[in-house]
Amino acid sequence: MSRSRVASVVVGLALIVAATIEGRAADQTAPELAQALQSRYDGIKDFSADFVHTYKGGALKKTLSEKGRVQIKKPGRMRWDYTAPEAKQFVSDGTKVYFYIPAEKQVLVSPVPTETQGPSPALFLAGKARLASEFTPSLIDLPEGMPAGTRALKLVPKSKQPDYDWLVLAVDPATLAIRGLMTVDAQGGTSSFAFTNLKENAGLADKQFEFKIPRGVDVNTAEAR
Repeated sequence: MSRSRVASVVVGLALIVAATIEGRAADQTAPELAQALQSRYDGIKDFSADFVHTYKGGALKKTLSEKGRVQIKKPGRMRWDYTAPEAKQFVSDGTKVYFYIPAEKQVLVSPVPTETQGPSPALFLAGKARLASEFTPSLIDLPEGMPAGTRALKLVPKSKQPDYDWLVLAVDPATLAIRGLMTVDAQGGTSSFAFTNLKENAGLADKQFEFKIPRGVDVNTAEAR
Protein backbone atom coordinates (compact mmCIF):
# COMPACT_ATOMS: atom_id res chain seq x y z
CA MET A 1 0.00 0.00 0.00
CA SER A 2 1.42 3.41 -1.04
CA ARG A 3 1.95 6.11 1.56
CA SER A 4 -0.70 8.30 -0.11
CA ARG A 5 -3.20 5.44 0.10
CA VAL A 6 -2.25 4.80 3.72
CA ALA A 7 -2.94 8.46 4.44
CA SER A 8 -6.29 8.26 2.64
CA VAL A 9 -7.31 5.13 4.55
CA VAL A 10 -6.38 6.78 7.84
CA VAL A 11 -8.60 9.74 6.89
CA GLY A 12 -11.43 7.35 6.28
CA LEU A 13 -10.97 5.41 9.46
CA ALA A 14 -10.33 8.45 11.60
CA LEU A 15 -13.68 9.88 10.88
CA ILE A 16 -15.86 7.02 12.13
CA VAL A 17 -13.94 5.93 15.21
CA ALA A 18 -15.70 7.95 17.93
CA ALA A 19 -19.20 6.50 17.54
CA THR A 20 -20.26 5.28 21.01
CA ILE A 21 -23.81 5.33 22.37
CA GLU A 22 -25.83 4.32 25.38
CA GLY A 23 -28.19 1.39 24.89
CA ARG A 24 -28.03 -2.19 23.64
CA ALA A 25 -26.99 -3.43 20.20
CA ALA A 26 -27.82 -7.11 20.68
CA ASP A 27 -31.41 -6.90 19.42
CA GLN A 28 -31.15 -4.07 16.90
CA THR A 29 -31.37 -4.56 13.14
CA ALA A 30 -28.54 -3.26 10.97
CA PRO A 31 -30.37 -0.04 9.94
CA GLU A 32 -31.40 0.59 13.56
CA LEU A 33 -27.83 0.13 14.77
CA ALA A 34 -26.46 2.43 12.06
CA GLN A 35 -28.99 5.13 12.96
CA ALA A 36 -28.21 4.77 16.67
CA LEU A 37 -24.49 5.20 16.03
CA GLN A 38 -25.17 8.25 13.87
CA SER A 39 -27.35 9.83 16.56
CA ARG A 40 -24.72 9.33 19.25
CA TYR A 41 -21.89 10.54 17.04
CA ASP A 42 -23.77 13.76 16.30
CA GLY A 43 -23.34 14.65 19.99
CA ILE A 44 -19.59 14.07 20.13
CA LYS A 45 -17.50 17.21 19.57
CA ASP A 46 -14.04 15.71 20.18
CA PHE A 47 -12.35 12.54 21.40
CA SER A 48 -8.98 10.92 21.93
CA ALA A 49 -7.86 7.29 22.27
CA ASP A 50 -4.89 4.94 22.12
CA PHE A 51 -4.89 2.78 19.00
CA VAL A 52 -3.32 -0.27 17.41
CA HIS A 53 -3.38 -0.19 13.60
CA THR A 54 -2.95 -3.46 11.71
CA TYR A 55 -2.73 -3.85 7.94
CA LYS A 56 -2.95 -7.23 6.21
CA GLY A 57 -2.15 -7.13 2.50
CA GLY A 58 -4.40 -8.95 0.05
CA ALA A 59 -2.00 -9.84 -2.77
CA LEU A 60 1.29 -9.56 -0.87
CA LYS A 61 0.04 -11.49 2.19
CA LYS A 62 2.07 -9.34 4.58
CA THR A 63 1.02 -8.02 7.99
CA LEU A 64 2.07 -4.68 9.51
CA SER A 65 1.18 -3.50 13.01
CA GLU A 66 1.61 -0.01 14.48
CA LYS A 67 0.42 1.85 17.56
CA GLY A 68 -0.02 5.38 18.84
CA ARG A 69 -2.48 8.04 20.02
CA VAL A 70 -5.32 9.73 18.10
CA GLN A 71 -7.14 13.03 18.73
CA ILE A 72 -10.13 14.20 16.68
CA LYS A 73 -12.24 17.36 16.84
CA LYS A 74 -15.16 18.40 14.68
CA PRO A 75 -15.28 19.73 12.09
CA GLY A 76 -12.49 17.87 10.30
CA ARG A 77 -9.57 18.27 12.69
CA MET A 78 -7.53 15.20 13.62
CA ARG A 79 -4.10 14.13 14.76
CA TRP A 80 -2.61 10.62 14.64
CA ASP A 81 0.74 10.29 16.40
CA TYR A 82 2.30 6.91 15.59
CA THR A 83 4.92 5.87 18.12
CA ALA A 84 5.95 2.31 17.14
CA PRO A 85 7.57 0.74 15.30
CA GLU A 86 8.18 4.00 13.37
CA ALA A 87 7.44 7.56 14.43
CA LYS A 88 5.12 9.43 12.04
CA GLN A 89 2.33 11.98 12.17
CA PHE A 90 -0.94 12.42 10.33
CA VAL A 91 -2.55 15.82 11.00
CA SER A 92 -5.59 17.64 9.57
CA ASP A 93 -6.26 21.27 10.49
CA GLY A 94 -9.68 21.20 8.83
CA THR A 95 -8.40 22.53 5.51
CA LYS A 96 -5.25 20.55 4.70
CA VAL A 97 -4.00 17.10 5.62
CA TYR A 98 -0.31 16.53 6.47
CA PHE A 99 1.38 13.11 6.50
CA TYR A 100 4.90 13.35 7.99
CA ILE A 101 7.57 10.66 8.32
CA PRO A 102 10.55 12.09 10.26
CA ALA A 103 12.94 9.29 9.25
CA GLU A 104 12.35 10.03 5.56
CA LYS A 105 12.25 13.84 5.99
CA GLN A 106 9.14 13.97 3.84
CA VAL A 107 5.72 15.62 4.19
CA LEU A 108 2.73 14.81 1.97
CA VAL A 109 0.17 17.63 1.86
CA SER A 110 -3.35 17.13 0.48
CA PRO A 111 -6.69 18.95 0.75
CA VAL A 112 -9.41 17.71 3.08
CA PRO A 113 -12.06 15.79 1.06
CA THR A 114 -15.02 17.87 -0.10
CA GLU A 115 -18.75 17.17 -0.27
CA THR A 116 -18.52 16.42 -4.00
CA GLN A 117 -16.23 13.43 -3.45
CA GLY A 118 -18.94 11.01 -2.34
CA PRO A 119 -19.94 9.60 1.07
CA SER A 120 -16.47 8.98 2.46
CA PRO A 121 -15.97 8.54 6.22
CA ALA A 122 -14.19 11.91 6.13
CA LEU A 123 -17.51 13.59 5.39
CA PHE A 124 -19.09 11.68 8.27
CA LEU A 125 -16.75 13.38 10.75
CA ALA A 126 -17.50 16.76 9.16
CA GLY A 127 -21.22 16.17 9.70
CA LYS A 128 -21.95 16.00 5.97
CA ALA A 129 -22.36 12.24 5.48
CA ARG A 130 -24.88 9.90 7.06
CA LEU A 131 -24.37 6.23 7.88
CA ALA A 132 -27.97 5.21 7.27
CA SER A 133 -28.51 7.05 3.98
CA GLU A 134 -25.08 6.86 2.32
CA PHE A 135 -24.06 3.34 3.33
CA THR A 136 -25.93 0.05 3.12
CA PRO A 137 -25.65 -1.62 6.56
CA SER A 138 -25.78 -5.33 7.36
CA LEU A 139 -24.88 -7.55 10.31
CA ILE A 140 -22.15 -10.14 9.63
CA ASP A 141 -20.08 -12.71 11.49
CA LEU A 142 -17.21 -11.11 13.37
CA PRO A 143 -14.16 -10.91 11.04
CA GLU A 144 -10.81 -12.31 12.12
CA GLY A 145 -8.86 -9.75 14.13
CA MET A 146 -11.89 -7.89 15.48
CA PRO A 147 -12.36 -7.87 19.30
CA ALA A 148 -14.09 -10.94 20.71
CA GLY A 149 -17.61 -10.46 22.08
CA THR A 150 -18.48 -7.59 19.75
CA ARG A 151 -21.13 -7.33 17.04
CA ALA A 152 -19.99 -6.64 13.46
CA LEU A 153 -21.80 -3.97 11.43
CA LYS A 154 -20.79 -3.97 7.75
CA LEU A 155 -21.17 -0.68 5.85
CA VAL A 156 -21.03 -0.66 2.05
CA PRO A 157 -20.85 2.83 0.48
CA LYS A 158 -23.63 3.49 -2.01
CA SER A 159 -21.15 5.20 -4.35
CA LYS A 160 -17.83 3.59 -5.29
CA GLN A 161 -14.84 4.69 -3.18
CA PRO A 162 -11.22 4.64 -4.44
CA ASP A 163 -9.53 3.34 -1.27
CA TYR A 164 -11.93 0.83 0.23
CA ASP A 165 -14.84 -1.40 -0.79
CA TRP A 166 -16.57 -1.60 2.60
CA LEU A 167 -16.18 -1.00 6.34
CA VAL A 168 -16.81 -3.05 9.46
CA LEU A 169 -17.54 -1.57 12.89
CA ALA A 170 -17.07 -3.92 15.89
CA VAL A 171 -19.69 -2.82 18.42
CA ASP A 172 -19.91 -3.78 22.10
CA PRO A 173 -23.45 -5.24 22.40
CA ALA A 174 -23.85 -4.06 26.01
CA THR A 175 -22.72 -0.43 25.65
CA LEU A 176 -22.60 0.15 21.87
CA ALA A 177 -19.01 1.36 22.19
CA ILE A 178 -16.92 0.95 19.05
CA ARG A 179 -14.12 -1.49 19.93
CA GLY A 180 -12.76 -2.04 16.45
CA LEU A 181 -12.96 -0.72 12.90
CA MET A 182 -11.84 -2.29 9.61
CA THR A 183 -11.74 -1.31 5.93
CA VAL A 184 -11.49 -3.88 3.13
CA ASP A 185 -10.11 -3.03 -0.33
CA ALA A 186 -10.61 -4.63 -3.74
CA GLN A 187 -7.49 -6.82 -3.38
CA GLY A 188 -8.70 -8.29 -0.09
CA GLY A 189 -6.37 -6.17 2.03
CA THR A 190 -7.67 -5.11 5.44
CA SER A 191 -6.76 -2.08 7.54
CA SER A 192 -8.06 -2.32 11.10
CA PHE A 193 -7.94 -0.21 14.24
CA ALA A 194 -8.48 -1.23 17.87
CA PHE A 195 -9.16 1.56 20.37
CA THR A 196 -8.63 1.83 24.13
CA ASN A 197 -8.64 4.61 26.75
CA LEU A 198 -11.28 6.60 24.87
CA LYS A 199 -12.07 10.10 26.16
CA GLU A 200 -14.98 12.10 24.72
CA ASN A 201 -15.84 15.83 24.74
CA ALA A 202 -12.72 16.82 26.68
CA GLY A 203 -12.54 20.26 25.04
CA LEU A 204 -9.51 19.71 22.79
CA ALA A 205 -7.92 23.01 21.69
CA ASP A 206 -7.60 23.90 18.00
CA LYS A 207 -3.83 24.35 18.43
CA GLN A 208 -3.55 20.59 18.96
CA PHE A 209 -4.25 20.22 15.25
CA GLU A 210 -1.79 22.74 13.89
CA PHE A 211 1.12 21.39 11.86
CA LYS A 212 4.31 23.32 11.13
CA ILE A 213 6.39 21.86 8.32
CA PRO A 214 9.89 21.15 9.71
CA ARG A 215 12.92 22.69 8.06
CA GLY A 216 14.87 20.61 5.60
CA VAL A 217 12.07 18.22 4.58
CA ASP A 218 10.74 17.45 1.11
CA VAL A 219 7.16 18.61 0.61
CA ASN A 220 4.92 16.81 -1.88
CA THR A 221 1.49 18.26 -2.65
CA ALA A 222 -1.38 16.07 -3.83
CA GLU A 223 -4.29 17.51 -5.81
CA ALA A 224 -7.91 17.03 -4.77
CA ARG A 225 -9.49 14.02 -6.43
